[in-house]
Amino acid sequence: MSAHTKNIYVHTAFVVIAGLLSLQACSKPAGASPTADAVVAEVEHIAAASQVDAGRYLIKIGGCNDCHTPGFAMTNGASPAEPEWLTGDAVGYAGPWGVSYPANLRLTFANMTEEQFIDMSRAGQGRPPMPWPSLKAMSDKDLKAIYAYIKSLGPKGEMAPAALSPGVAPDRPHFVFVPQMPAAKS
Repeated sequence: MSAHTKNIYVHTAFVVIAGLLSLQACSKPAGASPTADAVVAEVEHIAAASQVDAGRYLIKIGGCNDCHTPGFAMTNGASPAEPEWLTGDAVGYAGPWGVSYPANLRLTFANMTEEQFIDMSRAGQGRPPMPWPSLKAMSDKDLKAIYAYIKSLGPKGEMAPAALSPGVAPDRPHFVFVPQMPAAKS
């Protein structure tokens, strides 16, 4: 074996050993307690002056009003006033699932317990475009805050129209959520 080849082997062995030692030094020993970051991630939630205030904030940033409050998205959030929030909408969302209408959350929550809301949020079985993955990712504390806020508003308004099965034409305004393919190029 030439001196040059021997040098390459020694250099390679040194790099491999140094890399393995670095990985070992950075790894957590078996049975070690979770890091501070891991503990924080497990309990992340919105902090506010009250549970209702935290819920109001989550409703605002979660875009709940965009669908569940009539006219909210069309006015870029300028109206209606908060006492009218979350009363559902008769404007539907059509797609391969049929047509869904945003529920009147205030009436829905009037007959729902906090535990039922958390279970529903974790199951995420409703129709699109409801962002179930966002609710599933929330902590129980945040879901409880949303529940408390909606309950604080009290029942108001009417139930949303019933969802329509695929192929049933809606008799009211609706957004179409079906991807459109670009026209073929000649």
